[in-house]
Amino acid sequence: MRLIWKLLREHVSVSQFLGFFFANLLGMFIVLLCVQSYHDIKPLFTAEDSFMKGSYLIVNKKVNAATTISGRSNAFSSEEVEELRDQPFVKSLGFFTSTNYKLDAFMGINGKRLLNAALSFESVPDAFVDVDLSQWKYQEGDTEIPVIIPRTYITMYNFGFAQSHSLPKLSEGLMDLLAFDIFIHGNGHEGHYKGKVIGFSQRLNAILVPQSFMDWSNAFYSQEQPSHPTRIIVELEPNANENIAQYLDEHGYELDHGNLDAEKTLFFLRLMAVVVMVIGLLITALSFYILMLSIYLLVQKNSDKLENLLLIGYSPSQVARPYWMLSIMLNGIVLLVAWVALWFVRRYYLGVMETLYPDLPSSSMCVSLVFGIILYLIVCTLNILAIRGKIKHIWHSHR
Repeated sequence: MRLIWKLLREHVSVSQFLGFFFANLLGMFIVLLCVQSYHDIKPLFTAEDSFMKGSYLIVNKKVNAATTISGRSNAFSSEEVEELRDQPFVKSLGFFTSTNYKLDAFMGINGKRLLNAALSFESVPDAFVDVDLSQWKYQEGDTEIPVIIPRTYITMYNFGFAQSHSLPKLSEGLMDLLAFDIFIHGNGHEGHYKGKVIGFSQRLNAILVPQSFMDWSNAFYSQEQPSHPTRIIVELEPNANENIAQYLDEHGYELDHGNLDAEKTLFFLRLMAVVVMVIGLLITALSFYILMLSIYLLVQKNSDKLENLLLIGYSPSQVARPYWMLSIMLNGIVLLVAWVALWFVRRYYLGVMETLYPDLPSSSMCVSLVFGIILYLIVCTLNILAIRGKIKHIWHSHR
């Protein structure tokens, strides 16, 4: 074995093996980064909303220039609602209700005011809100209102205000830090309430309150009569078919853009992941070719000496073993360096993501570790088979 190693060292081309090392490292790193980042980011688009089930759709009428010019309402008529309710893909439906009065909201944390604006509340029937109903209730006379706020509010706070004012980042586990004062006035009445934030939602653009509070407050603070709904929440049947999109398009309806944007983003995320992974695999394949070319040149330069070793009794496996070890060692070093580089890069982008999404589900590097080992075994196996075939060819050609 020592004799073969001496022969191997005589004709080693450092530049060729360095070329293989960096090319394979680049390809391996790209593939592992693509797999790991997709695994880390995917839950942001696939996880169901904490307070609204994934089987729910929010439907509204399309608003275009003709509708705006003509002044036609975008509210659903009773006939349209009943027709939608009778569709086979609809299990149940409910209406979004908005406030008919004015309210001002003051939101703060640690004594610092974050929001001071005139807002509006929305509500949906309690059956469509996936929370503990013991928390999601209001009785006349209560001064505390449970609310669900859009996650975009918290994203803007964490990414901008918290960093510049050295304040703690908010997540669902730190909602008690958020102070929420609500002032309502209308119909000759005024009221001061405390908002109890019980969670965030990524599918809502307005603050959500219980239906019981909405019904009571609209009756107490407003004299306006309830209007036709402009948005409908639909619970789908378990085996809903693809005719949903066709029906909505034919009737001039559209889904809430939040759902569509998430689906489109996930589609492009998958597409980019596949494209980048293919590039990484191509680079890895080219590096494999460089390694095999280098080893073939080594074998060719030492072919006469290898023939003599085979003739004096060394087996093809013994002669090929140093080349196998060289291949396994180089690929192993590449994999380890790629893992280390991935750990640092992942640590950076997870820090940025946690700033934007404090409740980002935790994940590990297991997927990249397993994928890296699989890719390593495949490359090493191909290298061993190719080297073995080359040595056997030398052996059989001189028997």
